[in-house]
Amino acid sequence: MTQVVVPVRYPLSDHSRETLAEAIRIAEEKGATLTVLHINLYQDTTRATRSDLKRAVEEEFGPVPNARYAVRQGLLVEESILEEAAAEDADIVVIGKKQAGRWREMVRGLVDDPDIEAFLRQELDCDVVTVSSA
Repeated sequence: MTQVVVPVRYPLSDHSRETLAEAIRIAEEKGATLTVLHINLYQDTTRATRSDLKRAVEEEFGPVPNARYAVRQGLLVEESILEEAAAEDADIVVIGKKQAGRWREMVRGLVDDPDIEAFLRQELDCDVVTVSSA
C-alpha cells in the first residue's frame, strides 16, 4: 500500500491546513495510508500528544480514513521528518512551501544549489509534493 507522510505544526497553522488538505486528497486518490506527523522540538516547552494532533485534524477535516498520527521529539524538524519518512518507507512526502524553504537552508550547507525536492527524492527514494499557499 502507498504510504504518504505529511508533517504539520500543532496547533494547525493555515499553511499546515493547506498542506494537510492536499495530503488527504492525495492519500484518498491513491488509496494510501496517511501519516500525519508533528515534531515536538526539544527546545520548546509546548508539547503535543498524538491525541491532540488527531483531535485537531478531525475537528478540521472530520475522520480521515487510513490515517495514523505520530508525534516525535527532535532537535531539528527537518532531520526528524527525514527519519520518520525513511522509517515509514514513504512513497510520497507532502510538505508546505515554507517547510521546503527551511529544508533548502539546511541543505545549502551541504551543496551549492539546493534543490530540496531532488535532495529528498535522493535521500528517501520517494515523490515530494510541495504545496504553495493560496
